[in-house]
Amino acid sequence: MKPGIPQGTRDFSAEVVRKRQYIFQTIKNVFELYGYEPLETPAMENLETLMGKYGEEGDKLIFKIFNNGLNDPKNIDKAKNAFENILAGKNDTNLTERALKYDLTIPFARYVAMNHGKLTFPFKRYQMQPVWRADRPQKGRYREFYQCDADVVGSISLINEVELTNIYATVFKKLGIEVEIKINSRKILTALAEVCGGADKMIDITIAIDKLDKIGLDKVKEELSQRGLNAAQIVLIEKYLSISGSNVEKLKSLQELLGNNEAGKKGVEELIYVIENCHPSSVNCQLDFTLARGLNYYTGIIYEVKALNVQMGSIGGGGRYDDLTGLFGVPNIPGVGISFGVDRIYDVMEELKLFPADVHTGTQVLFFNLGEAESKKAFELMQELRNKNIRCELFHEQGKFDKQFKYAEKKNIPYAVIIGNKELENGTCNVKNLFKGEQVTVSFDELLSYHF
Repeated sequence: MKPGIPQGTRDFSAEVVRKRQYIFQTIKNVFELYGYEPLETPAMENLETLMGKYGEEGDKLIFKIFNNGLNDPKNIDKAKNAFENILAGKNDTNLTERALKYDLTIPFARYVAMNHGKLTFPFKRYQMQPVWRADRPQKGRYREFYQCDADVVGSISLINEVELTNIYATVFKKLGIEVEIKINSRKILTALAEVCGGADKMIDITIAIDKLDKIGLDKVKEELSQRGLNAAQIVLIEKYLSISGSNVEKLKSLQELLGNNEAGKKGVEELIYVIENCHPSSVNCQLDFTLARGLNYYTGIIYEVKALNVQMGSIGGGGRYDDLTGLFGVPNIPGVGISFGVDRIYDVMEELKLFPADVHTGTQVLFFNLGEAESKKAFELMQELRNKNIRCELFHEQGKFDKQFKYAEKKNIPYAVIIGNKELENGTCNVKNLFKGEQVTVSFDELLSYHF
C-alpha cells in the first residue's frame, strides 16, 4: 500500500515547523504585551456544543466523530436507524455525540460558561490550537489548520476593539506583512435588514453578502432573490454594497442610505470611535460595508484582515459577540475577539520571502568525528557548549571530511568544529564558519566563550 495522508492535511518538515514557530512566537509575544493569558481546550467537543452556532453553512463543515462500539451487536440496529436519520439531514446521538472543534471561539465560550464563577473579569485569553473543517481543500484553505485567537469577555468597552485592532497592526508589522484591516459593524447590517423590511431578513442578507468576494455581485443578487427579497430590497442592498471612497465619504453615504435607523446610528458611532482612536500612521484601518462575517453570533464591530501585494483570502478576522455564553445558559457576558489564520500567513510570508534568514537555523555547531579519542573530547566540549545554550551535535560516525561537510550543508549548520590528532595534542580546535568560508584556531577554553 502506498502511504498517504488525508486530503486537506499536511506533514511539516523541520524547516516548515521553525517558520511556523516564528509566526506563533511573534503573535504570542504581542498577545502577552496586551495582557492576554494562554488557554487550551480539547480537540473534540460535545456535538451539541458546536451545532447551530456557525450558521447553516458552518454546520455543514463540522467533522462529526462516530460513537465507540457501533459494531457491537447490541448497537447495530440503533446505528442503522441512526444512519437513516443522518441521511435525512437529522442528527442522531446513537451514531455521533462528539465532533472536532470548528473554531476556538465557541469552545472558549463554553469554557467561560463552565468557569465564570472562578474567573476575574474582564477575562483576556489567547489560544493557539488546531481546528478542523470539512471544507473543500484549496490554496490557503485546509481541513486541519491552526488558529490563534485573542478574546476578552466581561466588558462592553470599545477600548477592547481599539486594542485588538492595534494587536493586528503590531503583529503584521513585526512579521513584515503590509495589511489592510477591514472593519464593519453587524449593527449596520441589522439596520440594512430593517430598512429592507425587517430584522428577520438579517441572516439571509449576511449569508449572501458574505459570499460577495467569491461569487460576485450578480450571483449575490440572485441568491438574495432566491431567499425571498424583492426587487426594491435588492436595489437597496446593491446601493449599500456600492458605497465607496474614503472612510469619511463612506460614512456619509451610509448615513444617507440608512436614515435615522437606530441600529444604524449606533453602529456608525462605534465605527467612528474605533477609527478615531487608531493612529492612521501605524494602523491601516478601512471601513468596508461589504464585510459581513457569516457567523451568526457576531453583534457589533467585525474585522477582516487582507494582505496587500499578494493574492490570498483573509488572514485574520473576528468581532464583537455580546451574548455568546448565553448559548450555554450563562447570559450577559459580552465579548470581542480576533483570530489569526496562521496557515495563510505562512503562505503569504513564503510568497513574499519575508522569513528572516536565521529562522532556518537548528544546530549551530557540528563537531566533526575524526576518531575515538578526538570524538570523546569533542563530546566533552559539546556538552559544555550545550550548557551555555549553544545548539550542537557530533557527527554520528567517523567519516571523510567531504561527507561531514555535506551533512552540515544540507542541515544549514553555520559552524563546524574540527579536532584532529594534532589539535588534540595541542589542546586546540579549528572553528570554521561554513557560510563565509573563514576558519580560526582557538584553544579548548576559548571555544567555550566563542561567539557562534
